[in-house]
Amino acid sequence: MKKQKLSVIIPCYNEEKSIEPLYKAFKRCFSVLSYNIELIFIDDGSSDKTIVELKKLLKKQDFEIEVLHFSRNFGKEAAMYAGLERATGDYVGIIDADLQQKPELLVEMVQVLEKKEEYDCVCCYQERRIEDKTMTYLKKKFYALINKISEVELVDGASDFRVFRRYVVESILSLKEANRFSKGIFSWVGFNTYYMPYTPESRLYGKSSFGIKKLFLYAISGIISFSVAPLRIATFGGLLVSLLCFLYLVVVIIQKIFFTIDVPGYPTLIVTVLLIGSLILFCLGIIGEYIARIYMETKKRPLYITKEELSNKKKS
Repeated sequence: MKKQKLSVIIPCYNEEKSIEPLYKAFKRCFSVLSYNIELIFIDDGSSDKTIVELKKLLKKQDFEIEVLHFSRNFGKEAAMYAGLERATGDYVGIIDADLQQKPELLVEMVQVLEKKEEYDCVCCYQERRIEDKTMTYLKKKFYALINKISEVELVDGASDFRVFRRYVVESILSLKEANRFSKGIFSWVGFNTYYMPYTPESRLYGKSSFGIKKLFLYAISGIISFSVAPLRIATFGGLLVSLLCFLYLVVVIIQKIFFTIDVPGYPTLIVTVLLIGSLILFCLGIIGEYIARIYMETKKRPLYITKEELSNKKKS
């Protein structure tokens, strides 16, 4: 009987110090699985010696190893997609390379899918965040907002740390959009998901590059990818301003005709023009964000460009 295979996708960006400890952790935890193991490392345009450390792994024969070296930094979304394209396992997992997500949990997720056939994928969510309170507060507000206005529901704290069955991977790959928001895509394709709580480990090496600015841009990308609610701001905003202007017009006419009160001139005019102008620019900005994404989709550019593709697999 053919052994089942587990493919593990590991996006890497400036993780040279984490590669060897991560590999040792894989050796330690995967020994309990009677699976063929495939490790897919994606060097997302690192500026350190990550690719050098990854090439060292190719000399090892404990697992099937594939290394993709991007020509530049294309982002984690592109790295995950590249890994999903190349994964050949019956089960496919995604884990970060920074050792904050314990590889042992991959084993637990696979075992959940083995025992619970009603589930199609397992997702780890952060039971307790270890980041600062500002980031925690902003993320909670983001999840609350996107769940109110989007067509999909995202679990607060849900991460990309997941394991899928093969057919779930195929469904994710069928979505060819260039502007990818994977958390939304994972929810949009459906399937029964088992949510497993976990607490991330402290980062051993380096610093996270995911600050408030990136969080803000990521939130905008998620909202625009899975909601048209912002577009309705223009409609409702225009109706509201029109109503206010009409009411003000009625007030001005009553003051002039019945009370012979002089209508304020210059200040009122300037404030009104600035208010309406600001609203128009705001709505144009929202529309522009959607148009920009349409523009990028029509270009049909690849999600990533590979500089090198390396493997320790024996050529047949």
